[in-house]
Amino acid sequence: MEIIFMGTGTSQGVPMIAHDPEKLDLQNPKNWRSRSSIHVVMDGCHIQVDAAQEFRLQCIQNNIQQIDYFVLTHGHADHILGMDDLRRFCDLLGGKSIPIYSSEIGLKRVREIFPYAIREKPEFRGYPAFQLIEIPPILELDCGRIYTTLLPHGRMQVLGLLFEERSSGKRIAYYTDCKTVGVKQRELARGADIVVLDALRPNSHPTHMSIEEALETALDIAAPQTYFTHMTFMIDHETYNIQFPQGISLAYDGLRVTL
Repeated sequence: MEIIFMGTGTSQGVPMIAHDPEKLDLQNPKNWRSRSSIHVVMDGCHIQVDAAQEFRLQCIQNNIQQIDYFVLTHGHADHILGMDDLRRFCDLLGGKSIPIYSSEIGLKRVREIFPYAIREKPEFRGYPAFQLIEIPPILELDCGRIYTTLLPHGRMQVLGLLFEERSSGKRIAYYTDCKTVGVKQRELARGADIVVLDALRPNSHPTHMSIEEALETALDIAAPQTYFTHMTFMIDHETYNIQFPQGISLAYDGLRVTL
């Protein structure tokens, strides 16, 4: 089982346009963050979670050559706008549509942005085709299971995901873009080998967890390894990473972890 952090930044990316980020060491490549998404491999099955604006470049940089399923956590721009580039993976699937899983609201947003792609197969080679499927509480795949839950993100809810590989039983929880992680969601993540948590910035935010809130959540879930993601320019990688307890780290673009 493998997780690839394709992007670990917030909606404006790091560094931001026309902004001089004080106390952020831009000589350190781990402080250059594209918009957040991950790629999970379970028993040879490739699952892409979200597609940021940089999705094409992220695929090239991380040598992503296969996507069998796509999961959209929610319809905000930094998670959905790269989906048009799934067209290449339709070609690689022999001209088939890609199964797109999300909540009812997430699928509605896909229909609004990509109406030309909602079809059983691409209209022409090089075109995208999306098969939209509302994700169930437990999605059964040949390679394993994806358990889903809902997390609060301002006026909306986003999908929290727990991946369980069939052959090994290894588990990865992915909770991005959320203000809190409730009791039910913490219990779902408990026992996971890796937990990934939203950790936007040092100070409080109305729709995302702060570093302090993410740290409290991580310590309570107590996974062997926790990674923080979706971070702003306020978080310098080296400065913060050395402050965390053992087993808690900042993720960074291009990080690959194999279980």
